[in-house]
Amino acid sequence: MPPRRFHEQYRQIQRSMPGVPLAVGPDDAGEFLYEKGVVLAREGEEAQVVEDTVRGHFRTLAAGVPDRVRRLGPAGDRSGVVRIQVSDPGEGDAAGDPAVTGALRALAAVEGRAGRRMVSRNHVVHIAVNACPGDEPVPVARDARPNPAVAETDGEPGGDAARVLVVDTGLMHDYRDYPPLARTRGDAQVAECDDDGILQQYCGHGTFIAGLVAAVAPHTDITVSNALNDAGAVLEHEFGEKLFDAVDAVDAGGWPDVLSLSAGTTNGRTDGLLGVDAFMRELRGQRTLLVAAAGNNASATPFWPAAYADLPGYEDAVLSVGALRADGASGACFTNHGGWVKAYAPGERLTSALSGFGTPVPYVYQHSTYDACRYGFSYPCTCHHPRHTGVLSEDDGSAKPDQVMFEGLAQWSGTSFATPVAVGMIAAHMTAHGVRDPRAARRELLDAVDEFVDVRGAHRPALLPPTWRPVRVPPATTARTR
Repeated sequence: MPPRRFHEQYRQIQRSMPGVPLAVGPDDAGEFLYEKGVVLAREGEEAQVVEDTVRGHFRTLAAGVPDRVRRLGPAGDRSGVVRIQVSDPGEGDAAGDPAVTGALRALAAVEGRAGRRMVSRNHVVHIAVNACPGDEPVPVARDARPNPAVAETDGEPGGDAARVLVVDTGLMHDYRDYPPLARTRGDAQVAECDDDGILQQYCGHGTFIAGLVAAVAPHTDITVSNALNDAGAVLEHEFGEKLFDAVDAVDAGGWPDVLSLSAGTTNGRTDGLLGVDAFMRELRGQRTLLVAAAGNNASATPFWPAAYADLPGYEDAVLSVGALRADGASGACFTNHGGWVKAYAPGERLTSALSGFGTPVPYVYQHSTYDACRYGFSYPCTCHHPRHTGVLSEDDGSAKPDQVMFEGLAQWSGTSFATPVAVGMIAAHMTAHGVRDPRAARRELLDAVDEFVDVRGAHRPALLPPTWRPVRVPPATTARTR
């Protein structure tokens, strides 16, 4: 039986959130995950309107239990959103939640008259396989070089170094054994290995990202926040607060020049995430540039927060980044695409720091590879090469999962990693040209690009670091229409 990657990942994330029943949406379509029995609303008058309207809807149509509709705790300090329970989260299974769907439907007319959204599911924001890494890490030879290679620099940048904040998983215990990360600091990765000493899934994701930024822009001051430590997942109502907290924790104080974010979710809408609305409005008034991963669903459906790049007022504040395949000739099979993806960077088979520099660390694959590309492409993509068997794909015990050893560097793919490549290019431009405004640096960099790529009909800039080495991809025997 072929792997069912999204549902495998659902089980993994649900295990990381044992007290929060999750549902698959919309209507078991397998596009996103959300908290069962709960909706989000802005604190204050809007939350009261949501409560009253849902109660009335349930009472009139017998679509739910009105007495179960109640507010769950106070709103977030700065996100300004509150959770409202609309049903018992323990009822039913993961195949959607009729009470939440009914609550959203009940508010449709009210929202139409108000001209704005007032209620939302409480989505799971995550870095999972169908979100930002396109595959799992692969070992490389101990003497392998990073790709992109570490750029050559002269002297020290002094006080002119660009400041980058990576919001992700934390830094591995041995990250300082990788010299390019000498200018990196931040939160430690929590629980790197399980009780058997096996590296846990997604541990090292933030370290890998920091290594890519440091390779492309060695004179950059990098801070890593471990806001996404729990299997790389967090509920939407918490995510906005965590973004504010990560900014507050930056050592130098104040907002960073660039915020690198390799996580997100779809939500079936075109107007953003309610849980991060306050953060995004605050970001818009700052000088910080948010560079966000476009996601790995091979879809044109907006993936948030990256898709804010296409909303009015956020054009300069957000850069959404898709992934190029290993040879840079086109988009990687997994990359999201569409008008809301504003640039592409190398994101397939990149090499950066993971863990195991002093003592090799074992890893057991969680997902099996496919027999062919799961998105219909015919080039040798990471869907099926290199081949391995994973625990979650073979949970019936039909095959033994593969185990590998990491000895420092690793190869990994995803828009998760195209994003820090773009971040590094912006940071390097700031340092090289003395540009202190990161949004101006982004405009100058994109204006100067002389490489472009056509991805599913969209003509977009290709951000190719000088030290990136393309990997030859054999020509396809059967072309896919893209």
